[in-house]
Amino acid sequence: MLKFYPLLTLCLFLLSWAPLRAQDPVFSQFYAAPLQLNPALTGLEDAPVFHLNYRNQWPSISQAYVSYAASYSQFFSKQNSGFGASVLADVAGNGIYASTQIGLHYTYSLYLSENSRLRMGLEGQFINKRLNWDELVFLDQLDPATGSVDGSGNTNATQEARGANNLSYMDFGAGVLYQMPYFYGGFSIKHINAPSESYLSLNEVAATLPIRYTLHFGGQIPLSTGKKIRKAAYISPSILYSQQRDFKQLNFGAQSQYDIFLGGIWFRHTFSNADAVIFMLGVQQGPIKIAYSYDWTLSGLANASGGAHEVSLILNLASDKKRIDYNDCLKMFR
Repeated sequence: MLKFYPLLTLCLFLLSWAPLRAQDPVFSQFYAAPLQLNPALTGLEDAPVFHLNYRNQWPSISQAYVSYAASYSQFFSKQNSGFGASVLADVAGNGIYASTQIGLHYTYSLYLSENSRLRMGLEGQFINKRLNWDELVFLDQLDPATGSVDGSGNTNATQEARGANNLSYMDFGAGVLYQMPYFYGGFSIKHINAPSESYLSLNEVAATLPIRYTLHFGGQIPLSTGKKIRKAAYISPSILYSQQRDFKQLNFGAQSQYDIFLGGIWFRHTFSNADAVIFMLGVQQGPIKIAYSYDWTLSGLANASGGAHEVSLILNLASDKKRIDYNDCLKMFR
């Protein structure tokens, strides 16, 4: 019976159609999912780079939100362009609500000087969302004594209208990124076309996917100098601000690396409350970088949610030799 109420709460939240305020799944390790952050981050290397991501949010509530992502990107110097592809899958309520996104990403790089460039990115995504109506519980099905079933264990009937099981649409976004050896700054806008997410077709305007705006800044401060450096040693501070309709989020913190070891800490605030402190540990050996992070929840959900676990894997097939003599402010994304 204890597991029923979190699941019921999730279902009622999903079915609050009139004031629907859907938000995108967002990774705490945003630097390990660059195509989800900004299409202008497509193609940071002249060789293939692959990103894999897994996130389990609120693990104390059985499979409340589980997200998976994978991407490929590469820069082609002759075309002065970066190309990429991504897949994102998000599952809520143990499969009651699920979505899949398949995207193509493009960046054109404009060199402003020898040490600076402006990257301009576009993306188009096909999105499919699925809702299992048979697993939903509506208010008119609840009985004070027996819950959502009758005395014989049969599910109580509902008068609520039943909508489609599947919803598909195209979604578009754009972004820019200014890059210097020690500093970068970017801006992205998602859901430019504001697609409808209505399953019932009763209020298309209220069910449109809100436009998401993101500003992100960061840099890299070397902790050792010299042209013959063979061990990475740096700290990368970063700030990320994202807004989607009334929802606002601010992340700030830093990642550091010495030799093969990575570590980082960030603070996430949603303006209505302090949300979480994010701890990250990882290793990078040759072309492989793997990291684990944990969201230590600070809000009122701290005792019930169990925080969030996240794992990322980056496979970078480019050689580091060409970057050994100068600073690389985007290293944390590679």
